[in-house]
Amino acid sequence: MAKLLVGNWKMNGLKASLAEASLIAASAAAAKSHAIQLAICPPATLLASLSEAVSGTGLLTGAQDCHEKVSGAHTGDISAAMIQDAGGYFVIVGHSERRADHHETSAVVRAKAQAGLDAGLVPIICVGETRAEREAGQAEAIVLGQVDGSVPDTFPAEGLVIAYEPVWAIGTGLVPSAVDVAAMHRAIHQRLVDRFGSAGASVRLLYGGSVNGGNAGELLHLDHVDGALVGGASLTADGFLKILHAIQE
Repeated sequence: MAKLLVGNWKMNGLKASLAEASLIAASAAAAKSHAIQLAICPPATLLASLSEAVSGTGLLTGAQDCHEKVSGAHTGDISAAMIQDAGGYFVIVGHSERRADHHETSAVVRAKAQAGLDAGLVPIICVGETRAEREAGQAEAIVLGQVDGSVPDTFPAEGLVIAYEPVWAIGTGLVPSAVDVAAMHRAIHQRLVDRFGSAGASVRLLYGGSVNGGNAGELLHLDHVDGALVGGASLTADGFLKILHAIQE
């Protein structure tokens, strides 16, 4: 199973940022030869132009959210079909910032993931606990509950990705121990296998939360860790490629 590095640009990036994406794209073919896929999920305003700019390079693109409906009176939203039409391959759903800031429940996340699947996209479903939940010993129960509620009942082989992002580690510089990351990823994979059988084992599990070139080498070589969802370090080619180089070593 190929490792997957996904850059989530969040609400960052203007047209000038396409130059950074092009530098990342220049390394996509070499990464593929090492069984590593690269992807960037820019803001929606850049998705079509970025997809066109990196077409044929091997760098995949995606969106940071979608609406669960195919179309309709949903001002400001974009559908999964629109993402596919703009050249996207992935769609991130259920990021903790949307669960918190937009009050998205796991049921909403599940509906968005299903919409992505129906449009031929690969959903990246985000799950993760808060610091208070971890300190209360509830981390695994919270995360597995989100997995149960957010993952659709059926999906194609390798057509689904889950990103474990402890809320307290996102953008803070704090990172859970390798032991804790490995344990959570193992628990998620086991829950998926219990529910889906062999199909559950095909789901790639990404780690996210303050991933950088300094810690990627350790984190991304752990069992059950199939890649990373990268935030701030993906905004520049230098930051993103340091992570790539760390896992190629």
